[in-house]
Amino acid sequence: MDSSLSKRYYRLSRASIAYLRFILESYDGLLFARTLDSVGALVEIAYPPSRAVDAEALLNSLSAEIPLLEVPPPPAEDYRPL
Repeated sequence: MDSSLSKRYYRLSRASIAYLRFILESYDGLLFARTLDSVGALVEIAYPPSRAVDAEALLNSLSAEIPLLEVPPPPAEDYRPL
């Protein structure tokens, strides 16, 4: 993903990853999801800084449905991108 994007990292239940990706993809171009660790259920969410208000509002709304635990960025050697 482009380094000019704002990125946040979340752990969530493995069962929720597909649902999260489905919802985010329906907001065409607002947020992008990438699974960094499917076993540990670590997801990177990226969005353009110009869309930060809308992106963070959506993430806040989703956290009411899906328990999203925000975590610090992992060291690159700790995961293998899919």
